Amino acid sequence: MHVFYTPDIASDLYTLNEEESRHCSKVLRLIKGDIIHLIDGKGGFYKAEITEVGKKNVQLQVLETQLEYGKRNHHLHIAIAPTKNIDRLEWFLEKATEIGIDEITPIICDRSERKIVKEDRLEKVITSAVKQSLTAYHPKLNPTITYQNFIKQNLQGNKMIAHCMEGDKVPISKNAATQQSYTILIGPEGDFSPEELHIALQNGYKPVTLGNTRLRTETAALAACFEVNYINR
Repeated sequence: MHVFYTPDIASDLYTLNEEESRHCSKVLRLIKGDIIHLIDGKGGFYKAEITEVGKKNVQLQVLETQLEYGKRNHHLHIAIAPTKNIDRLEWFLEKATEIGIDEITPIICDRSERKIVKEDRLEKVITSAVKQSLTAYHPKLNPTITYQNFIKQNLQGNKMIAHCMEGDKVPISKNAATQQSYTILIGPEGDFSPEELHIALQNGYKPVTLGNTRLRTETAALAACFEVNYINR
């Protein structure tokens, strides 16, 4: 099954953009009459037929439309400190998209070793994973923000912070009801600072544990993603 990302689709007649058209005609070598599938990132899943193949554009006729395809019963937002090795963050984004995530925010913490990320590159990683996993909903990648500014946002739902410091912590499953909205903070390789933990608790975040072993940032984030999806299965 060949899948293309078409966020601006609005009618039964559609033309792939230049990049997707090139991939369709030059890489996959698809021709007039071939059937492909489209996802719009907003829950739309489409079956379409290629009607014309040009050098820079491929024209389509939509044959079938499914709305709210694979809609999930909860909303998961993970705010994660970018890893020093950006490949590890990209790995998380890819796997989290496959498992199920709705929103990601890179946060710059006191102990962050990486303070700049190329969001356009991360966006491409997410889009590729969306197509690979047949996910009709495209996770939202928010602009990078400082921890202090993120924590001030009046976010609703279950708010949690995963950290490695001593203190009372419970598993995510013990701290959150099903079919809800969840925001989970995942810190950098050196963990959150005590001050950052204190600020989170003051702003309604509950401390959670992800197990008895010390996890890498990207592993911790993926573990949180899996657990939320598991309790909402």
